[in-house]
Amino acid sequence: MSEALPNFEGLLREALRPVEPPEDLAERLEGALQTITELAAGELEAWELSTMRDPRNWARPAVAIVAGSAAGTALVVLRARRRAQVTKGPLGITLPTLDRDSAERTIKDIGREARKLFGDR
Repeated sequence: MSEALPNFEGLLREALRPVEPPEDLAERLEGALQTITELAAGELEAWELSTMRDPRNWARPAVAIVAGSAAGTALVVLRARRRAQVTKGPLGITLPTLDRDSAERTIKDIGREARKLFGDR
């Protein structure tokens, strides 16, 4: 009868095994976020203030603002995170280092990336 029962520990180990993301995932994500940011900026540059009197025309600029801001913020964080020094924690989980120098570097990286992304707009 015990042979008929599945090996739950083995099944859990198999189901919870870490999966490595594709190597080009960060580049693809960065490219998609960059495209969304550029499209949102283009959309905002294209609308005219004279058409904003009618509330029915507010949807596209509002969506462009939200999408562009979210994508731009994610892009800044992604680029800064890539430069951040990381360590392996317990169970192989990647954790950022928590020393003062690392925090200062991360803040400087975020500021630099934000200026690069939003400075020319």
